[in-house]
Amino acid sequence: MTTTPIEVSATRDRELVRSLITGDRWITAHALADLDDGEFPRTRCFVARRGATPIALGMEYSGWAPQPLHLYGDPEGIATILQHGIRPRAAWVPTPIGGNPVLDLTYETEKINPMLRMGLTRAEFVPYTGPAAALVVPLIPSDAQALNHLYQLGFAAWLPPLAVAEGVYRGIHRNGKLVAAAGTHVVGRRERIAVVGNVLTASSARGNGYAHANTSAVTDALLGFCDEVVLNVRRDNATAIAVYTSLGYSVKAEFEERLVIRRSGISVPRILRRLFGR
Repeated sequence: MTTTPIEVSATRDRELVRSLITGDRWITAHALADLDDGEFPRTRCFVARRGATPIALGMEYSGWAPQPLHLYGDPEGIATILQHGIRPRAAWVPTPIGGNPVLDLTYETEKINPMLRMGLTRAEFVPYTGPAAALVVPLIPSDAQALNHLYQLGFAAWLPPLAVAEGVYRGIHRNGKLVAAAGTHVVGRRERIAVVGNVLTASSARGNGYAHANTSAVTDALLGFCDEVVLNVRRDNATAIAVYTSLGYSVKAEFEERLVIRRSGISVPRILRRLFGR
């Protein structure tokens, strides 16, 4: 019996892409949010087909490498996409615990971050009402420079004003200086789901409930138009997990965030690989 060959092609068909993002919404939140009008043009999507039937999807966000890469569907289809479609030199890929054997065929893992995916709905949300709540203010595009200073982001990893405009950011100032903030990685109004991120308090301002207050304010704003709000946190970050749990977030899944480097006959200098670490 002859096996129908798998063919790979790029696609801008958003409905086709949506049909191939399979699994629990808590887990696929980032990819679902990338279907938004403002985000989808920034993605590269490849579909594998066996005959006329779509069987797998590769979805990569554009920008400075490494960027997030999401893979869904039939393992053979995914392998074909990585061989003949999406071929980033480096990428951040969420995988199950222990990795993805298909990914290992064409990529080697340079770094593994053990992560928790936490999430909540409006019914589960417990707003923070401590004294710091009164200090929280919305952040606007002109605050991008202060955010970059707080996050200590340089040229290769820089939060542009547009990200603040399109996202939801809240912050707390002390003596006119931004000392704590929380925001979003991506907001999916189309799918009514969002990913909270960039939660940070300056070391000199910790212990005052600022992370609680900012994360609560961002979450509350997102729940005004989202059914689910999620975030990622390292499994060993007990302090952050306690903050999120107090707001009603619960663990939805454990996974590994992997920095992968494409296998080739030419080795990548170790020092360059370290530049991809975080």
